[in-house]
Amino acid sequence: MASKVYFTDMRARSPKDSGIAKVERLITALEPERAIRRGDLVAIKVHFGELGNDAYVSPVMARKAADAIRALGARPFFTDTNTLYTGSRSNGPEHLETAIAHGYDFAVCGAPLVIADGIKSSDFREVEINQKWFSRAKIASAFLDADAMLVISHFKGHEMAGFGGAIKNLAMGCAPALGKREQHSCRFFVKKAKCVGCGLCVELCPVAAPALTQRSDEAGKKSAVIDRARCIGCGECALRCPTKAITMDWKVEIAEFTEKMTEYALAAIAGKKDRVLYLSFVRDVVPECDCAPWADAPLVPDIGILAGTDPVAIDQAAYDLVTASPAAPSSLIEGKAGPGDDKFLAAHPDTRGLIQLEYGERIGLGSRAYELVRL
Repeated sequence: MASKVYFTDMRARSPKDSGIAKVERLITALEPERAIRRGDLVAIKVHFGELGNDAYVSPVMARKAADAIRALGARPFFTDTNTLYTGSRSNGPEHLETAIAHGYDFAVCGAPLVIADGIKSSDFREVEINQKWFSRAKIASAFLDADAMLVISHFKGHEMAGFGGAIKNLAMGCAPALGKREQHSCRFFVKKAKCVGCGLCVELCPVAAPALTQRSDEAGKKSAVIDRARCIGCGECALRCPTKAITMDWKVEIAEFTEKMTEYALAAIAGKKDRVLYLSFVRDVVPECDCAPWADAPLVPDIGILAGTDPVAIDQAAYDLVTASPAAPSSLIEGKAGPGDDKFLAAHPDTRGLIQLEYGERIGLGSRAYELVRL
């Protein structure tokens, strides 16, 4: 049976049509009292955004979720996990500082902040899932201890997953650093001809996998070399490399990565049947994840906001809406894709984002069938 995915566009000509009012309307349509009970501790899963990024979901919008949960007599808290790569969110204290700098302060968002996996990403437990890649998955304790969840996702592109929505938000977002490492099976290497020896990858790597070595073909010049046995596959070097010299075996490794990620999404909601709600913002659909310390121009014009109870269905609906949209002028894909084309494949030609939906349906994470209900 197709699940309902509720949708509002971004048009507004009065206060009742503001984005904030629309979020409230979407949450009401979900009948949150079915999933959230009086006295529940409710994790609101968000991405606080890396410093330098400005495409993450606004705390002003997210507050409506906290308000709705409080109105049911439950106790909401905003939460995310620490990152695998170095940056402004790799430990609990810095992560909180970044969240507050981005407006996720109690006075703005209306609920306390909790870093779900603790100060050094060591607060987690294992969940049994018995799937193809993992029999057990590592999930941050705060998500396991929460009675219910409301998952707020920013639907956008991703340089490895193709796109990131509810599934990726659950998978990477609910896993501690060790769980993220398990999902990142990919191992990167350097295309010597493209490397300019800038050393940025050496600076960025959290495990010192890259090193600069003397080039044999050009005296006085160096190139980076990555120790693939040491590499943890976080992909930060590939994302940030100014000449795109760092890559991987996309044909072999990307399918495994995407399936592993989808299995972790299954683990994140284990034991919470009918107790997880989803909001997805299909606006500022930028090419890269909010983990990037920048935000490129959106791939498509702003589309709207979705709400549902099935992570596969809500991601499928978001993907379909973006596919049907024209490319945005001056975007990365201008002239490369139009209505009906896969915008994420145009932005990241080696990715296979639809695996998330296909494999997610196969392992029982959700269904790709949905009924779009316009509010």
